Amino acid sequence: MDSHEFAGRVEAMQGALYRVAYGLLLNRADCADAVQEALARAWEKRRSLREEAYFETWLTRILINECYSMLRRRKTTLPIDSLPEPAAPPDADPALHDAVARLDRKLRLPVVLHYMEGYPVRDIARMLRLPSGTVKTRLARARALLRIQLSDENDLSEGRKR
Repeated sequence: MDSHEFAGRVEAMQGALYRVAYGLLLNRADCADAVQEALARAWEKRRSLREEAYFETWLTRILINECYSMLRRRKTTLPIDSLPEPAAPPDADPALHDAVARLDRKLRLPVVLHYMEGYPVRDIARMLRLPSGTVKTRLARARALLRIQLSDENDLSEGRKR
């Protein structure tokens, strides 16, 4: 894969990469750093990609690994109360964004990949190195938790209006 083809494919999925990183890191600055680092790493390792048809899955996996590395480094350097409050993307429903952000990372990442980025379960399973059944279970659990969180918030807001 030459530099022009690499750049074209990356450009086509750049928004998705940022959304996946944001779904894990919940911090715009860290998100940009993770994407940049993942792209540099992917360029260095581009010859390890066995099938170009899996470029998106391969690059997303590199990004996920970089996000996990950043989270590990963050854990050792920053107390949790010093982390900034995540800002909702401008087009997102704030209540939904907050509910997704409160999900455990194991549930949040499949939600971001499937519902926000449109990846099929099979590709998510490959990215996360999990069986498809596990991805489906995590999506179902996340939906159930989101349903509860959003209905609780809706009940509270309706109670305040009365």
